[in-house]
Amino acid sequence: MEPNAPQTIDVASDRRPVIRQLDDSAINRIAAGEVVERPASAVKELVENAIDAGATRISIEITDGGKTLIRVTDDGCGMSGADLPLALSRHATSKIDGSDLLNIHTFGFRGEALPSLGAVGRLTITSRAAGAGQEAAMIRVSGGQTEPIRPAALHQGTIVELRDLFFATPARLKFMRSDRAETQAISDTVKRLAMAEPAIGFTLRDVSDTGNGRVLFRADPMSGDLFDALHGRLAAVIGREFAENALRIDATREDLRLYGYAALPTYSRGAAVSQFLFVNTRPVKDKMLTGALRAAYMDFLSRDRHPAAALFIDCDPTLVDVNVHPAKSEVRFRDPGLARGLIVSALRHGLAEAGHRASSTVADATLGAMRPEQPTATGQPRVYQMDRPSYGARQSSYAAQAPDQPQEVPFEAPRATGFAEFQHQYSGRTVDAPVADTAADTGTDTAANTGVEAPQHLPLGAARGQVHENYIIAQTEDGMVIVDQHAAHERLVYEKLKTQMAQNGVAAQALLIPEIVELSDAECARLLEYAPQMAQFGLGIEPFGGSAVAVRETPALLGEVNAEAMLRDILDELADLGDSQLLQAKLEAILSRVACHGSIRSGRRMRGEEMNALLREMEATPHSGQCNHGRPTYVELKLADIERLFGRS
Repeated sequence: MEPNAPQTIDVASDRRPVIRQLDDSAINRIAAGEVVERPASAVKELVENAIDAGATRISIEITDGGKTLIRVTDDGCGMSGADLPLALSRHATSKIDGSDLLNIHTFGFRGEALPSLGAVGRLTITSRAAGAGQEAAMIRVSGGQTEPIRPAALHQGTIVELRDLFFATPARLKFMRSDRAETQAISDTVKRLAMAEPAIGFTLRDVSDTGNGRVLFRADPMSGDLFDALHGRLAAVIGREFAENALRIDATREDLRLYGYAALPTYSRGAAVSQFLFVNTRPVKDKMLTGALRAAYMDFLSRDRHPAAALFIDCDPTLVDVNVHPAKSEVRFRDPGLARGLIVSALRHGLAEAGHRASSTVADATLGAMRPEQPTATGQPRVYQMDRPSYGARQSSYAAQAPDQPQEVPFEAPRATGFAEFQHQYSGRTVDAPVADTAADTGTDTAANTGVEAPQHLPLGAARGQVHENYIIAQTEDGMVIVDQHAAHERLVYEKLKTQMAQNGVAAQALLIPEIVELSDAECARLLEYAPQMAQFGLGIEPFGGSAVAVRETPALLGEVNAEAMLRDILDELADLGDSQLLQAKLEAILSRVACHGSIRSGRRMRGEEMNALLREMEATPHSGQCNHGRPTYVELKLADIERLFGRS
């Protein structure tokens, strides 16, 4: 027989393949390949078991990235000695009775994790059931071989110790990454679970070295109501900056509730590393939910920026199926459109309520750029002037600071001195500010007399000047604001255009000759299902017999378009995310370009009343804290921070 010739089976002979029942050890090793992909997967399963057991504190200890040792200790309800062998048998669980696989209220329910871990590693379980008269017991299983139960010493809860993961399947060890990478994956897993359970304390420790080891992550139990506890836990897990720049989200639609925190658009990331989604407190990585999050921020971020959020969906367990993925990381909603619409509408409403607010990290970056230069390598700060300036230097300094008075020089025109000499070199323009002391003494409204707004009770303050014909300097009650006039006005014009489009609809342009697009039967059915939504944005399609569709109208704003290419792009987006925002994105991109050309240009000098009018309009317009591309439109500096820069604090 040739080497590449297809094999044939002689049915009449006795050499045909024999169907045989696999033993439990082989079955467990196969299941471990699905459930336990890496050490982080084992940590996830064990910590979820501890949460299901009602633990209030969970400690995780690892060695060599979890390859050598994973030890999870909890103070949960524990197990009796009689329960231990049953816990190591396949499909044995205390969490469901098997009558209803949709009504699941716990993390685990399959009963696969412990027997799978025992089949590929050396597993030891020590546990003591809660209640008087209960005694602790221990059981070991190594490579699928279970040892007899032995008495043990334990005050409360359960200790699960997994050593030499994948020693029974050495080929899997070749696919493990470095200890650092595996440790990072475990840390990410524990942090996700910690976000879902703010009332539980978590400690992750690397005990690769001698002693008590090194604490990689610690989160103490949080108290208070739901949002206070969650806010504190997110600050501990994601960081204080996220907590300071996150918006509280709480919305309900029919039987679904969405709550959590979503960051301001100006607090964005270069990758989707700060997006955490949970369904009934279960961490999930679902494309439909991620796509909804991206769609909610579509109008505020450029394509290379990603939002940061920690969002939780709570619903009746019968409305979502969590048994569609081996690792339970994906879910399937009975009505996915309802969940997606809830995320988009709730986030957009929350962002609109934020008004002109911009993230505090913008001010932090500005202050960081203003920090004084660090000392030299010798440890001594640089000296920029002599301790005793010369007579000539002092005279020049006094002259530069002198009032603007003409100087009489024989046979020459009067020449200005002092700051007046700099008027033609710099573009700073000032607006007279009211004299606070005079106003306080006389009891009159100085701001009204001078025609200049006072900064009291104005979030963005009162304009005090313009520099480089692009940046407005405004004084607030407790600091100052620097506004990018072009970016700010661009957002204001864009919001007006969007409001007009929402009120008047999208104008459609009828094609003189409809364009016929041939599709597959499945593509045609999917596209026609979304035809009403596309019609709202000016794209009119209808069936044309068979699997073809006829494009009769296109959005007028887009001008001449390739209808077939657009439809196929929409189909790709529907297949990837379950919904399409392509048309809306294209239309809003055009409105953004129109707003850019119709806004105040950089280099235009503005009068004081114009600058103040721009500030007041920014305060009244949602999303004015960032431009159409997600960049901040203003920077706010507190007076205390400014004084600290000059060493006055």
